[in-house]
Amino acid sequence: MRPMDVPVLQPRLKVLNREQALAIHSAALEILEKTGFKMEHPTALEMLVGAGCKIASDGRVRLPCYLVEEALASAPGQITLYDQKGNKAMPLANGNLFYGTGSDATFTLDVETGERRRTVLRDVANFARVVDHLDNIAFNMSMANPADVPIIEDIYIYVFAEMVRNTNKPIVFIADSGTDIAKIYQMACLVAGSEEQLQDRPFLLNYSEAISPLHFPQNVMQKLIFCAEKKIPVCLPSGSNAGGGAPVTLAGAMALGIAENLVGLVVHQLAGRGSPFLFGPNVSTLDMKSTVVSYGCPEWSLTQAALADMRDEIYGLPIWAYAGASDSKVMDAQAGAEAMFSILTAMLSRANLIHDVGFLEYGYTSCLEMLLMADELVAMSRFFTDGIPVNDETLALDAIDRVARGDANSIFLMDDHTFYHYEKAQFLPHLLDRSRYDSWEQAGGTSLYQRCNAEVKRILSEHQVEPKPDDVLKEIQHFTRGR
Repeated sequence: MRPMDVPVLQPRLKVLNREQALAIHSAALEILEKTGFKMEHPTALEMLVGAGCKIASDGRVRLPCYLVEEALASAPGQITLYDQKGNKAMPLANGNLFYGTGSDATFTLDVETGERRRTVLRDVANFARVVDHLDNIAFNMSMANPADVPIIEDIYIYVFAEMVRNTNKPIVFIADSGTDIAKIYQMACLVAGSEEQLQDRPFLLNYSEAISPLHFPQNVMQKLIFCAEKKIPVCLPSGSNAGGGAPVTLAGAMALGIAENLVGLVVHQLAGRGSPFLFGPNVSTLDMKSTVVSYGCPEWSLTQAALADMRDEIYGLPIWAYAGASDSKVMDAQAGAEAMFSILTAMLSRANLIHDVGFLEYGYTSCLEMLLMADELVAMSRFFTDGIPVNDETLALDAIDRVARGDANSIFLMDDHTFYHYEKAQFLPHLLDRSRYDSWEQAGGTSLYQRCNAEVKRILSEHQVEPKPDDVLKEIQHFTRGR
């Protein structure tokens, strides 16, 4: 009998067929050609008009569809992010997926007291150090809008400096304008070694947002153009949330959000043809009872699965997504249910860069324990989506024959096949508890939150981040000292 090694079927979630994807894309193009958009940045406006856009009597810009086609053709279909040591870390292509944290949380749940409090710079450092340790969290965002920054205009400079001191993983960063993004870029060049090395092996990606519906402020476009010129990977999702910044129907909200993304893509490619652009709007829903944009709703997971279909059918660009967050105010059963739902659906959709892991309270509150739980849920989901290998070893015919023909005491638990394969054949949790009741009780009878809290404290006390060279750290300190 010849050796068997059958290709593994990996589960994939699809929610749109090609006709639906084309209909949404066509609607987005119609929005750009007929409704138009408001562009406040004069250089961006000049580039658009020079490329063939028209300005209507109401001042809105009308964008012809051929500019979208040209931008889609020139933008790279793959973006590779490196870690801060120059190693390839995140090839964003072909359904590869990577999870990371979020940014700008106003509050956090204190690790020592469990109390909800304002975030400070130390929280940025703590999240970065924990991310640096975790196996299933690939990139870092700040998870804080710290209250103790001396000069509020420099908040993102301080935050970026804190992140590079406390992790070597890729960073997705926020900036306010062309002024602070230029300084952040200088720091990144120091870490990479030079401007050329940073552009060759980028470890950072800029996150910025347009304003729905169809409004592009000057500071947003400043950052977009800067990234295009410097070849910094960038994403420009909008807040086209159903019922708030966009129509309440998901198809309409997606069409609007995609139209806004396409404006960003066109300007970006006009400013720097071939520069890396991560595609994808944030299309959640405005909850009609609470008037908050939900982070635990199924709608957001559904729209990003649809966007993955449109990536595969039309756009060919890596996409932006979210997961591992909740509307719950504490890490409870609701938080676990909503986090797992979004983590698994993002993975089944084969989204690429997946952020917001560890958020509570619809993005207002960060939680280190939530991040630890989500790390384990990502591992569990990966085990599921990796499918079932079928080959001579996994079919285990020799092991079955040995045990079946052996004496009465022969069991699979004691067979060599089990010893050699159990670590890959089974998902072995670290924080989720499977012990017998008596063992669990004797070990303290802890809840999942308590185990995550203890593990966070252990990581913060024991994990040592590989430091940058002293001269680099001194130069970075100059960007914050005395500001």
